[in-house]
Amino acid sequence: MVGGVFVAYACCVQWHQVLGFVAAVTPLTLIPGTSFTLVTQRVIAGSRADGVCVTFGSACGLLVHATLASVGLSALVMSSAQALTVVKLLGGIYLIWLGVTTWRSACRGIDVAKQAGWQLPWAQLGGFGQGLWSNVLNPKAASVYLTLVPQFLTPSRPIAPQIAMLAVAHVAVVLVWLLFWTSVVAGARTLIDTPRFRRGMSRLAGAVLVSLGVQTAAAR
Repeated sequence: MVGGVFVAYACCVQWHQVLGFVAAVTPLTLIPGTSFTLVTQRVIAGSRADGVCVTFGSACGLLVHATLASVGLSALVMSSAQALTVVKLLGGIYLIWLGVTTWRSACRGIDVAKQAGWQLPWAQLGGFGQGLWSNVLNPKAASVYLTLVPQFLTPSRPIAPQIAMLAVAHVAVVLVWLLFWTSVVAGARTLIDTPRFRRGMSRLAGAVLVSLGVQTAAAR
């Protein structure tokens, strides 16, 4: 049955459009951002498995945006100045919180995922939760499905299956890049893994996350 659904979806998509979308979204994916920073911080502070969790959490966050776009909710948020402001503020506050807790954990020499206090409802999800919510609350991720994706849709064909296939392609690009980067950081960590290096990189990651949070909250 699943195979039949996939075939039905595939028939609604023109594959040259999927390839064109991949070519367009890949440079955006390679630009270091929140997911990139979180993967780096989690692998250095924890292990390769933590980076993998962040990666899959980020991918699931993209699927949330794709689902919202397919039912028109993202368009409603982006068209409402008040709703968009709320999303930006929530995303910015969340990233700033991650940055501050990362910085604090570096100073205290503890894992941010196990840090007491300052807990959000999804804190127990660890790296997966951080990756998921950093993308769900990121208006830039939503804008991909509201500005870029429509350019690769065929109006005469069912829209939802097209968005689904483009989302699968987007997730594949993100997984390949972040899993590759996870391996790079994990490999480098075995060569330069010292408490001082961990603290320095965690502080740098914390500062970057705070900066990204401020930029997200202040974005126009």
